[in-house]
Amino acid sequence: MRPLWALVLLLAATPAWAQQVPEPEDYRMEAYRAPVPESLTGGTVVSTDGARDLAEDSSVLLIDVLPRPPKPKGLDPSILWRPQPRHNIPGSIWLPNVGYGTLSPEMARHFEESLAALSEGDRARILLFYCQANCWMSWNAAKRAIALGYSRVHWYPEGTDGWQAAGLPTEYSEPEPSPEEP
Repeated sequence: MRPLWALVLLLAATPAWAQQVPEPEDYRMEAYRAPVPESLTGGTVVSTDGARDLAEDSSVLLIDVLPRPPKPKGLDPSILWRPQPRHNIPGSIWLPNVGYGTLSPEMARHFEESLAALSEGDRARILLFYCQANCWMSWNAAKRAIALGYSRVHWYPEGTDGWQAAGLPTEYSEPEPSPEEP
């Protein structure tokens, strides 16, 4: 059995490229909370500083795609259920459940119509998608927006976790109405 220090040394010597996540050609279909790639073909990946700069521009659409937890099945109707509150980057729109790898036709239409309404039909409007750190939901949603013809899509992979870690303010958010829960 190797001593612990040998294992630590081996892990420290592992090249950075061995830990990189390749960008898939299609949407991520499972394990949505896992390391994400460093790229998004057709989009721009931004750091916390970049997200902060974009958030300061009121013309940028900030879109959180964190799924909204559904009410537990079988919950006694006499029990009050309150989902965990969500705090977002100030000025954000919360479009829950649009970042899954596969969307029902209703959710796909909801996503497309929501983007069209929010952007006032301007496919050149800057969009910034985020969720939490290591959340494929935001990557999927950004990729889907690119496929819909939006030309200025930004993706913030650190999401609210990175935002809060930088000491930046958040605000309480309510989700936009959605045609279905997952």
